[in-house]
Amino acid sequence: MGFLPCPLPCQSSEESDSQSHSDHFHSESSDSSLYSQPSLPSVPSLTSPYSQQHGQPSTTAHHHCTAALKGHSSYVFSLVLAGKQLYSGSSDSEILLWSRDLSGSKNSTDNRKYNAIATLPTISDRVTRLFSAKNYVQVRRHKKCTWVHHVDTISALALSKDGSVLYSVSWDRTFKLWRASDFKCLESVWNAHDDAINALALSNDGFVYTGSADRKIKVWKKNEGEKKHSLVAILEKHKSAVNALALSTDGSVLYSGACDRSIIVWEKDGSGGGGGDGRHMVVAGALRGHTKAILCLAVVADLVCSGSADKTVRIWRRGNGKSYSCLAVLEGHRGPVKCLTAAVDNSNARSSDLGTSYKVYSGSLDCDIKVWQIWVPFL
Repeated sequence: MGFLPCPLPCQSSEESDSQSHSDHFHSESSDSSLYSQPSLPSVPSLTSPYSQQHGQPSTTAHHHCTAALKGHSSYVFSLVLAGKQLYSGSSDSEILLWSRDLSGSKNSTDNRKYNAIATLPTISDRVTRLFSAKNYVQVRRHKKCTWVHHVDTISALALSKDGSVLYSVSWDRTFKLWRASDFKCLESVWNAHDDAINALALSNDGFVYTGSADRKIKVWKKNEGEKKHSLVAILEKHKSAVNALALSTDGSVLYSGACDRSIIVWEKDGSGGGGGDGRHMVVAGALRGHTKAILCLAVVADLVCSGSADKTVRIWRRGNGKSYSCLAVLEGHRGPVKCLTAAVDNSNARSSDLGTSYKVYSGSLDCDIKVWQIWVPFL
């Protein structure tokens, strides 16, 4: 378990296994007819014609892979940064903790051990709801359970800005809110979508965005004086399952990735026609370049990072107006890229008055985590 110099792209027998696993969770991404069709032709492209036609960066940033973190024996499904540490979760129910300082160390994993302090719903929550019929909901044709339970895979988690509430979404088509202080389930929105919920994003002004295999993105908010979240808007433009969501730093732009190979850029509508309060988003255009399903998205500063079933990571930056450019295509994974996280690299000497340095971490169904160094010149 440790880090290795990043290898060149290669083929292996694990590749077919990784791809089949991806197809199990994103069945539409395996449909070859989907790839032969134009990617959302009704949505204008925000990228340059050259980048769209050739699939290559129109503006080049300096980038290289600094390390490959090897320790997981199964598919890497989730990544999160916390200070100087990186947490990674895999499909074998294992969480690893890595030190972000990889210099001078052959083993980048942290030796500290962590114990689970709670399982949600808590025993107290379950017992409290157990004896009243009103707390039960229909989850299968002949099965009921209390509303505090998720009954299928939990696909995404997010923490509110103040850290007081944890949000969870699931393939059981619900999203739930948990109080962080005692882990009590505060609310459950049942049948929030018509199919599995794959993605979740929270804005600093209280909006909740959920993306689903039903091809829809829904916007929710709990208004002042109300006890439950209500549906604010439904964003419909994707033609296949929505797999990933990410918000710009100020919350004014939403990025959504789907099996249709496009990243749709949504912007808050300030026209006053029901969206002047920022509750509704309108389509600005699409980012195109990936050749297979978009599986994950991450935003850092003015960059958008996207990971795909085509085994690549793309780095995008918004230019003047609404145009975007693809700064880099990161190649090296042997399986679909399932998760991403990124941060400004303040420790890099190249961060100067001329540009900014970033670290991007990508997790894949090839069981590896790759660390990428990217230097981006200022506009």
